[in-house]
Order: sequence, then structure tokens, then C-alpha cells
Amino acid sequence: MSQLSTMPTLADTAFSTSERKQRRGPLAAVWRVVTTNSKVTIGSVILLFFILVAFFGPLIVTQDPLKYTLNLMAPPSAEHLLGTNQGGQDIYSQLVIGTRSTLFWSLVSGVLVMLIAIAVGLVGGYFGGVVDDFLSLITNVFLVIPSFPLAIVAAEFFSRTTLTIAVIVALTNWPWSARVLRSQTLSLRNREFITAARANGESTWRIIFFDIFPNLTSIVAAAFITTTIQVLLAVAGLEFLGFGDSANLSWGTMLYEAYNGSALFQGAWWWFAPPGVCIALLGSGLALLNFGVDELADPRLRGLRRRRKLAKGGVA
Repeated sequence: MSQLSTMPTLADTAFSTSERKQRRGPLAAVWRVVTTNSKVTIGSVILLFFILVAFFGPLIVTQDPLKYTLNLMAPPSAEHLLGTNQGGQDIYSQLVIGTRSTLFWSLVSGVLVMLIAIAVGLVGGYFGGVVDDFLSLITNVFLVIPSFPLAIVAAEFFSRTTLTIAVIVALTNWPWSARVLRSQTLSLRNREFITAARANGESTWRIIFFDIFPNLTSIVAAAFITTTIQVLLAVAGLEFLGFGDSANLSWGTMLYEAYNGSALFQGAWWWFAPPGVCIALLGSGLALLNFGVDELADPRLRGLRRRRKLAKGGVA
């Protein structure tokens, strides 16, 4: 009897299993999302690779990226993995160090864009009336203004620093996301759970950011990834046109220096190809991540994906 009484029951086993799942809940949920969809997996691996390079880049670089040497325009070799530029500077070191600036400012600008879009979209969609009309007017004004030319003019007028470019890009890329969030908020503000929250006496800002916003996280995540791609290309484009900080190493300034040094005409592909490939690879990784998030968030896309798998299995 004593041995039987100490044996775990089915309820105890189920409780311990659920308790273990709760303890590992956040990590298990992230791992499940990353591994469920192949696009999310590939995009996450690419993004994680560049994040690791950005964090640990200074530890794996053995040469000063700004040091001038007499080994001018040297092709890739054991001494210089990606060759040198016209000043004898090591391209590999510049590429690794430039990853941190490019990735950091792209993510910072993307966060700024989403903060503005969330504030404008949710507030305008929830309050409606005069507040919505005023915020919609501002949004429409920014929508009709071409963002990239405006960014060029603003970068020329203000100081040419990376922070200035990040703020300019953020202020000119938020309207599309704000319109999407506004439309979704309009459809949610009259739902039963929002009416119940008002009846319980919850404050307006709590309803907006604690009741409505959690239902828009998938849309916000997809919009953030899309915005980060746009910001990455916009910042790199402005730096390539010479509106960036020449003292700051980034992929865009590397392309600017390669263009001014006539790298293409001299056949120095190792000067302009690596930063261009990195921009394309990071943009592709973010795009795959965005497509995967859309498939996970949209039941129709999930169903289409299952039907395609079943069709392939049937043909095979």
C-alpha cells in the first residue's frame, strides 16, 4: 500500500507536464514560431547571423579598418580576405565593423517609425471624430510627399550625421503603417470586450494600449519588418549619395567610397560587391521573415500552405 500510494497519478503527471510547459513557455513559444515556418527559419538565421557579427565583430577583426597601407587595390588574399581599397584599407574589417552601424540604425529607425505609427494609428482609430480627422490629415500630407526626396533635402539642410538620417527616415516612413493600424483599430473599438472594458471603468489609454494593441501584435510585427527593410534601403541610399557621415563606417558609406574611387571601372569588385551583397542578403532575410509572419498570422495563408503540401504529397 505504501508503494502504491507513492506512485504518481495521471492527474499529477498532467499537472507536472503543464507546469513544465508554463516554465518554459516563452522560449518554447519562440522556438515553435521560428521552426514552424521555413521562411521564418531562414529569415531568423540570416538576421541572427548579422546580429552576432554586429555584436562580436570587433573581436574577430584583427586589422584597423581605417589604417592606410601601401598595399593599394589588392585583390582578396590570405592577408586581406576581401582585398583593399585605393587607400590600402582592409575591406573585410570595414565590412564587419560597418555591420554594427548599419544594423543598429536600421533597427532604431524602424522602432521610431513603428512608435509614431502606433501612436497615430491607434489614437486616431479609437477616438474618431475631430482627433481622427486631424491625425488623418497629417497622415495624408506625409503620404503625398515623396519621402526620399524630402529626406535628401532635409539631410542637406541639417547636419549630415547618422542620427539625422535615422530621424529623417523615421519621420518620412510612418504613414503607411499608421493607416493600416488605424483601420484595424476602427474595426476593434466597438467589439464586445472593448465595450465591457469601458463599462468596467478602465481608462482610455489602458483600453488603447492594453486591450486593443495586443490584438494587433501580428500586424505590428509584420509592419515593423517591412519598415526595417525600407529604412535599411533608404539609409544605405542616402549614404551612397553622400548624405551620410563619412567618418562612420557602414555599408552605405563603403558603397559611396567605392563609387568615388571608380571601383567598378577599375575592376575592383571586392570593394563594392561585399557591402552590396550584405544589404541584399539582410533585406532578403527580413523579407522572408515578413512573409513567414504573414503566413503564421493569416489563417487563409496557413490553409493554402497546407493544401500545397498535400498536393505535392499526392503528386509524389
